[in-house]
Amino acid sequence: MRTAFVTMAFLVAALPLSQSMAQSDWLKKGKDLLDSSGVSSGGSSSGGSAVSGLSMNEISDGLREALKVGSQRVVDQVGQTDGYNGDSKIHLPLPDSLKKVQSALELAGMSSMLDDLELRLNRAAEAAAPKAKDLFLDAIGEMTLEDAEKIYNGPDDAATKYFQGKMTSPLAKEMEPVVNQSLSEVGAIQSYENVMGEYRSIPFVPDAKADLTEYVVDKGMDGIFYYLAQEEAAIRKDPLKRSTALLQKVFGAQ
Repeated sequence: MRTAFVTMAFLVAALPLSQSMAQSDWLKKGKDLLDSSGVSSGGSSSGGSAVSGLSMNEISDGLREALKVGSQRVVDQVGQTDGYNGDSKIHLPLPDSLKKVQSALELAGMSSMLDDLELRLNRAAEAAAPKAKDLFLDAIGEMTLEDAEKIYNGPDDAATKYFQGKMTSPLAKEMEPVVNQSLSEVGAIQSYENVMGEYRSIPFVPDAKADLTEYVVDKGMDGIFYYLAQEEAAIRKDPLKRSTALLQKVFGAQ
């Protein structure tokens, strides 16, 4: 079962969010490292042998640090100014339920109000994202050897799916009051009320409304997990990126 601690290191270690990394055989690298310690994919090392002079405690610590650094990097990225608003991949458009409102106000020459609301929705997502850090740490702490083994043998986004399964419900619950507060602080609620007031002043328009909190929570989580999957896919291609002394010591010993 020691296998899982080593092999997981190749999945979510810290690295830049780059899609141009050279392809490398991460599975072979993992097996080579395991073979060097006398560990096979179906067993454990005799006497808990160290890998290249490292103890299993160091390997375990390195794994957890890699997971922490990788997940926190994602949260830091999306949680900064324009982390959502300036990124076309995770930018929050107006909710579909406001399409009728958008069309009506654009015809009335009030499109700037909608642009303002869209910006504020993205600002609310950026303000709420840092709340996910503690939940990632909780999920990392709860990871079992069986979880790690499944991730090792799973598809390119296996680790991301592990986090989604562990975190989606609690993350939504934790983010809801934060998003509520963020929507108020960035002026999104007032902007929404202004938009709806103008819309309702137009004769014969159909009813329309949006749950801004639910929308920002859902789209905010989508953005976090999108980039977590990018991190995982990249580390499977190039497991040689290190950002701390411990990671360099543990995972540079190949």
